[in-house]
Amino acid sequence: MAGIYIHIPFCKSRCKYCDFFSTTRLEQRTLYVQALLAEWRDRQHELREPITTIYLGGGTPSQMPVASLRMILECLVDGAKRLQFSGRSQGKLQVASNHHPTQPYTTLHHTTPSPDEFGDIELTLEANPGDITSERVAAWRQLGINRLSIGVQSFDDNLLRLIGRRHTASQAREAIRTAQNAGFDNISIDLMYALPSQTMEQWRHDVAEVLRLGVQHVSCYGLIYEEGTAMTNLLATNQIQAVDEDTEMRMYDYLIEQLSTHGFEHYEVSNFALPGRHSRHNSSYWCDTPYLGLGAGAHSYDGHARQWNICDLDLYIRQALSHQLQPEREVLSDEERHTERVMLGLRTSRGVSQQDIDMHRAQALIESGLLIMRGDRICATTEGYHILNRLIEQLL
Repeated sequence: MAGIYIHIPFCKSRCKYCDFFSTTRLEQRTLYVQALLAEWRDRQHELREPITTIYLGGGTPSQMPVASLRMILECLVDGAKRLQFSGRSQGKLQVASNHHPTQPYTTLHHTTPSPDEFGDIELTLEANPGDITSERVAAWRQLGINRLSIGVQSFDDNLLRLIGRRHTASQAREAIRTAQNAGFDNISIDLMYALPSQTMEQWRHDVAEVLRLGVQHVSCYGLIYEEGTAMTNLLATNQIQAVDEDTEMRMYDYLIEQLSTHGFEHYEVSNFALPGRHSRHNSSYWCDTPYLGLGAGAHSYDGHARQWNICDLDLYIRQALSHQLQPEREVLSDEERHTERVMLGLRTSRGVSQQDIDMHRAQALIESGLLIMRGDRICATTEGYHILNRLIEQLL
């Protein structure tokens, strides 16, 4: 199994809490796509397994023109075909293409890929609610996109304004309905809790909205005040007040209780899905699966080493177009791989093998209710998730 992550760094505006690599220089989108596809041409040989997931993340991929998304996906389909990779279990992707191997990808223009051409590939697009229209979602469906990850964050207009989101709660609800009406039946929403001065009443309202809207997946994160962000500066100057740790824990527990009651599986510390709707792409990150990252700031992993592209738009474009990318690279030792296996495994409901941890230490944590045995594997309980970093330190 192999996944492809494509970083689209463009945003119409920047959220106050965000520390991901992004830019509001929308005029660079066309040139960026050319650089992105030049990188794909140079690096597609690195994949050694069938492509099963493609994830367009950002940034705000929904800010990209449909024509640009079409060009990106056409090239991925073409490369997958020529390299004999496929999401189907019976062989190659069956896709018509008139692309000649020596033709530059920057001028590629052939038949739009259809959903069938991607076979069983999970193809996710991250979207801002304000970008979702019936015309756009219909076009995304035609491109073969079969999963949407919608950045809702909250259904409270005051909190949305406070954290710098450019959509309203009403737009978020309408965006989800629009996607559903277009035929999307695999929709994830991002939700945040422990926002400045957020109350339990506001949080209960957000969770109720999630359940009422009938989405299949929820990714939920407590606000982290990252260094250098506008939100952290507001906190440092006492313009906002952080939620206390006890309230944040109660919010998390309430989320787990409500989603579990309504049939969601808590399969990763921050992720919940209805049966069969787990994010296959994100799961690869937690299961030591190779993936290829394309674009400025994108990370890749081949099973032994990690590498990442520079977080500089202009420099990335120059390097990619001149076929001279200079990514940073880190080769992991056996000990480092073991540590990551434990760290990532304990984040998931699958847990870790007993062979990977000190079972004498684990037994004490089981007796205290922080870990639980499921078959031959060790998993964190809800109480354990609250202090997950400390648990990992004790087990290693």
